[in-house]
Amino acid sequence: MTANASSPLAPAQYLPEGWVQWPDHPELSFQFARVLCAAQEGASTISECFLAASRMTPGNLEDWYAEWQKMGAASFERAEKALKSGYIETAKANLLRGANYYRSSEFYLGHDDPRRLETFGRTGALSRQYLELMSPAGEVLSIDVGDGTSLDAYFIKPAEQGVWPTVICFGGLDEYKDELLHEIPKYAFPRGMALLLVDLPGQGGTLRLRKTASRPDTEVPVGKCVDYLLSRKDVDGDRIALYGASVGGIYAARAASVECRLKAVVSDSLIYDIHEYTKGMLAKPDALIWGHLKWVFGQPDMESVVERTKAFRMADFIGNIKAPYLIVQGEQDWLGLQTAVDAYEDAKANGVDVQFKVFTAEETGASHCQIDNATLGQEYICDWIADKLGLTKAA
Repeated sequence: MTANASSPLAPAQYLPEGWVQWPDHPELSFQFARVLCAAQEGASTISECFLAASRMTPGNLEDWYAEWQKMGAASFERAEKALKSGYIETAKANLLRGANYYRSSEFYLGHDDPRRLETFGRTGALSRQYLELMSPAGEVLSIDVGDGTSLDAYFIKPAEQGVWPTVICFGGLDEYKDELLHEIPKYAFPRGMALLLVDLPGQGGTLRLRKTASRPDTEVPVGKCVDYLLSRKDVDGDRIALYGASVGGIYAARAASVECRLKAVVSDSLIYDIHEYTKGMLAKPDALIWGHLKWVFGQPDMESVVERTKAFRMADFIGNIKAPYLIVQGEQDWLGLQTAVDAYEDAKANGVDVQFKVFTAEETGASHCQIDNATLGQEYICDWIADKLGLTKAA
């Protein structure tokens, strides 16, 4: 996957969708930007990211794995040394970065590659150490779905004392709770919100360890998350919200169309008709994303994935959402902007209390799930949720 001498690689450059490290390899460039831009959330450092990239042959997936492994190991080593010396904050910082580097290294491994499960275990181990060092300490949970399956989750809150409005959060096709651990708390905690970070079916540990593929009736696992939160004395059961990113935006909307105990719901990037989207992807059989799609949806081939996604079309349920609903999309999202416009217009036509935020290239945050500037996205989203949960303070 390297260019020959007669076709030199295009240089790295800043484009409307953000930093593009390898223009000839857009999928890898997006994933690189995902790690790079986590620096402002404390989950990488800029120099380490560019050092790793400098050692990669563009398009070489083994290099991708090896170089992020090295960064993860270096961060873990620093964390261990800091812990032995009693430097808790340094240890925490390196654990968070190390977990994200390991998560990144796992990304393009085959789902049956033994290194994937091994690396996922390292990611989780660093995350759990990080949770233990939080104040108050985060909790590692298994939430029973009641049908023989369960969900892996983390519960974290701003302080020991209090009864907290809480946001249930999950990612999408490839994002799981360990990445959310650095994305959201920085913005949710100061606004007075606790978080339940969840691996739904088809995500994270629920997929890798429990072998549970994605399911369309996300109101079932989300309902069990609500049940769990209502059992806690430190959660305000009247103020529970829901956040889903990317394909998780579909999951969140579907859950909210049935689960009436939610007071607000956010789709942070979405695909209005994922069936049409995957059908169009058949023209790109070599796209790296197909490995994830087959694994997450539990299907043996591309055609089966396309058929399975019929059950996830938002037109079938978006009009039934009763809670206030926010759709966020970047104008440079690789999913396109129109898919979010279609969702917004359908929801609005059906009387849903829906709001639509578009991030532009001019302001940044215009990439998929604002990975080019997640700060702007999370500030906006957490402000909106706080407002809907009655946490916004008047000036």
